[in-house]
Amino acid sequence: QGQLVESGGGLVQAGGSLRLSCSASGRTFSTFSSYTMGWFRQAPGKDREFVAVIGRSGGITYYADSVKGRFTATKDNAKITVNLQMNGLKPEDTAVYYCAATQSWGVLKRADQYNYWGQGTQVTVSS
Repeated sequence: QGQLVESGGGLVQAGGSLRLSCSASGRTFSTFSSYTMGWFRQAPGKDREFVAVIGRSGGITYYADSVKGRFTATKDNAKITVNLQMNGLKPEDTAVYYCAATQSWGVLKRADQYNYWGQGTQVTVSS
């Protein structure tokens, strides 16, 4: 079995920062270094959208244009954890943020490419 649990969400003023964490557990993630990890977000009435992806070793990252330069993803294979540092937050960043895991190879910016998901953590950015 495998489980992902997000934490670190909350309420922040525009221009502020939050650090999200995603902890993995279970037999599945005994091979955590073999998983590419993605961050997605979903606002009410909107589709789930890609935010960031970080490669198996944590050395390669890709970001959505909307967050590029503001968000940074990291991966700690020893602690079985991925993080998303979010700076310069904007009201349009308000959403439930999800982490996801996959052993697939490729661009990996689509939600259907991931087969393990957390339940999400709410991020609210006020003006």
